[in-house]
Amino acid sequence: MAIALACAPAAALAQARTADVILTNARVYTVEKSQPWAQAVAIRGGKILAVGPAKTVARTRGKRTRVVDLGGRMLLPAFGDSHAHPLFGGLTYARCPIVDGKTVEQYKRLIAACVAKTPGTGVVYGVGWAQTNFPGISPRKETLDAISRDRPIIFGSFDGHGMWANSKALELAGITRDTRDPPNGKIDRDPKTGEPSGALWEFSAMALLDRLIPPPGPAELQASIRYVVRHFNSLGITNWHDAGVEFADDGSSDMVEAYRAVRDAGDLSTHVVIGLKWKNERGLDQIPGILKTAARASGYGLNARSVKYYLDGVIPQHTAAMIEPYEGTAERGKTSIPTGTLRAAITDLDARGFQAHIHAIGDRAVREGLDAFAAARTRNGAKDNRHFISHMNMIDPADQPRFGQLGVYAGLQPYWASNYDDMDLQKKAIGPKRTASIYPAANIVKAGGKLAYGADWPVDSANPLDGIQVALTRTNPQKPGSGALGPDQAVTLAEAIASYTLHVAQVNHIDQRTGSIAVGKDADLVVLDRNLFELLPAEISKAKVLLTLFAGKPVFGHVGSFGRASSTR
Repeated sequence: MAIALACAPAAALAQARTADVILTNARVYTVEKSQPWAQAVAIRGGKILAVGPAKTVARTRGKRTRVVDLGGRMLLPAFGDSHAHPLFGGLTYARCPIVDGKTVEQYKRLIAACVAKTPGTGVVYGVGWAQTNFPGISPRKETLDAISRDRPIIFGSFDGHGMWANSKALELAGITRDTRDPPNGKIDRDPKTGEPSGALWEFSAMALLDRLIPPPGPAELQASIRYVVRHFNSLGITNWHDAGVEFADDGSSDMVEAYRAVRDAGDLSTHVVIGLKWKNERGLDQIPGILKTAARASGYGLNARSVKYYLDGVIPQHTAAMIEPYEGTAERGKTSIPTGTLRAAITDLDARGFQAHIHAIGDRAVREGLDAFAAARTRNGAKDNRHFISHMNMIDPADQPRFGQLGVYAGLQPYWASNYDDMDLQKKAIGPKRTASIYPAANIVKAGGKLAYGADWPVDSANPLDGIQVALTRTNPQKPGSGALGPDQAVTLAEAIASYTLHVAQVNHIDQRTGSIAVGKDADLVVLDRNLFELLPAEISKAKVLLTLFAGKPVFGHVGSFGRASSTR
């Protein structure tokens, strides 16, 4: 390329250095260690042409260059999200959402309204309840029976780990007092009669209701993706990891096809990595289907070379796998994949260049995940597959340095590291001693590990500014008086921003294209209304995204909303 430029005529050389757009008079935070701050960025053809002092960048201005004065506002690389469920989240809002309900009575009103406007006798399905809003944690079938006993009603929890069904749905699914709990699943039962009480926990138990729930069609899937693209772009996000996409043994996947259709229509204004969902009820026989699906996605220009493993459950239901028993019990929870199977699968796919993404909440599940990565490294040598583990509410101190040692990314959800509603249930389950070391983000960083933040949306707010504030304060923005959760595990602002930008790009294997502001990278950028480094940590979530660029094009906000800079030539 250098030779071609050297031999080019002067007019062509000048054109090559001319920007389409210059964003100037800004506080540019690049997330590049060699040049963390700048004043201006020049964009040409969707790429960053120049970054640096305003006078230097102004040299790229030509007759047709649009110069935008940002008025001292902050300019950052666009955010990423290392762990989201866009299709699940989109469908949550596309069908019968009850996420706004805060009490059982509110849920009843929202569900009754859905039943009233859904003609026929078929199942009424929706998503959005939270277990913290039910006395005794679990919802009851009688609540739904009061709405209708004649048609099946099924609602999923907001976190995807529970189902709530009425008597008709349980009857049609054949779930009775004689139905055994499936492996790694739980059917709640009335303590007096033994009858199913209406709640089913974890995927294997929830699957007993699957055949009653109508699957989304292509149009519904595509509408969900478009909804999430708009929502995430409005938050400054242009890079996400879809954590758990279904596929078939023949390599087909309705979800992959939906992504393809949205991309081909020009509506996928984001980088996407598709994490294929490992089927816990099966074994290594599913690997050929993974390979076929990844190859088909690659043919579409999509990246599906990541596999998502659900290794355990959640702490409140005692389904997360713990090293020590839950407080006051003999229960430790169970891992959902046999140890030998997990290691063999990760080792096989690691050798083929696939990334592993593990859901692990309990400290024993985290350890088993790290052990599997160590086994793969022993067999295959060190590879650049950038494996990572998400959630990790508990990490044993002995395992915290292993992230840096093994090159495994910690996909934490920073918004969870606070005293939010669910935390009371977790504290009760694990006791005060373990609560003191929950979500040890700072320890991982100090030991040489890297964080890659994600929201697990729609479980919690996808807004990176919310997450950054909690990462720095360890307090809940919605409950300012609730106190800090392990304040010694707070990270710096620079670390939090990197964990929402460059580190997510690294996990997604696109850090050569995006994740920081550097010459040659895509112009994936976000403009904020204020400089985060000039705010108190507790004020960060008040900042607003004014403009999001994806490959240099506005996908949220308008460049025209800013004034034009005067000539600097």
